[in-house]
Amino acid sequence: MYATCLFCNAGLGTNEVVESFPVGRRLAFDAANGRLWVVCRKCERWNLSPLEERWEAIEECERRFRDTRLRVSTDNIGLARLSEGLELVRVGPALRPEFAAWRYGDQFGRRRRRKLVRVGLGVGVIGGAVAGGLALGISAGIGFGSGGWWLWRGIYAGYRRIAYGSPEAVVAQVPYDEGKKVIALRRGQLGDVRLHSAGKDGLLISIPMPNRAGAIHLIGDEAQRAAGYVLPAINWAGAERREVQQAVQLIEESRRSPADFVHDVARGAGGGRRLLDVPNATRLALEMASHEESERRAMEGELALLEAAWKQAEEIAKIADNLLVPPSVDEFLERNRSKR
Repeated sequence: MYATCLFCNAGLGTNEVVESFPVGRRLAFDAANGRLWVVCRKCERWNLSPLEERWEAIEECERRFRDTRLRVSTDNIGLARLSEGLELVRVGPALRPEFAAWRYGDQFGRRRRRKLVRVGLGVGVIGGAVAGGLALGISAGIGFGSGGWWLWRGIYAGYRRIAYGSPEAVVAQVPYDEGKKVIALRRGQLGDVRLHSAGKDGLLISIPMPNRAGAIHLIGDEAQRAAGYVLPAINWAGAERREVQQAVQLIEESRRSPADFVHDVARGAGGGRRLLDVPNATRLALEMASHEESERRAMEGELALLEAAWKQAEEIAKIADNLLVPPSVDEFLERNRSKR
């Protein structure tokens, strides 16, 4: 099991409760469908665990969840906090809207709280700087002339950097060319990321290259994966519960798969639209849909691995069975088959 978040690279922490799965401080599990996630406590994203590591851990989580008295539940979702500090999220036969709102509400809510803290710090800094600047301007006779203008401009630039982050900071590492190459996307470039319709391929995303070296266009599955990296950076300010519910409703109203919802939005963008100009609820829904589609593909990959393992086991079983049968039996069967 990986020890860091697949999305933000923060440490997932450890626990001493689930002996077969000692990773994570919040584990989410769905016993009916055989899924186990580690929830990152920094970005609140759900990291799907490898198939071979989850079965025993799911049984242990189920047992621990039932044994604890400190828990809250709806018909479909339950949260238990163990005395050791580990939190367990139990997913039952959840209706998708409730599950999606519950799952993404924490994620977007934490981003929103971080944004409010950063903006508050920025306001505090600019308030102190303005007070100091006024005193300096009065004592030096700067006032609101050219010197004062540069002073206020510097103060405002400092506020923007604290509240919204440096435009030069890398906010997403976007893989392309089948994962062989990576674009280091900076905060100041987010406004140049565009969504296009790619016809039968559904989705096309154009991402600016570093040093103003044009843009790269990603299509289909590669664009879908890129959206999962870019959208969290664009949706950095998070959302209130009401906005999360609106986003979930948008996906539900499409009555199709998350991937189809993304394609529908892309078709609406036509020849190109800045992702920053897409309505907030739609952007949130796009992020949800891109992550659910990535997880669906991961599950399909696991099924493919199981099928391959089954075929290999079947071949080995045939060989083992044939080792117990004398060659004369095979010859007899072959002769009599040809007579029919």
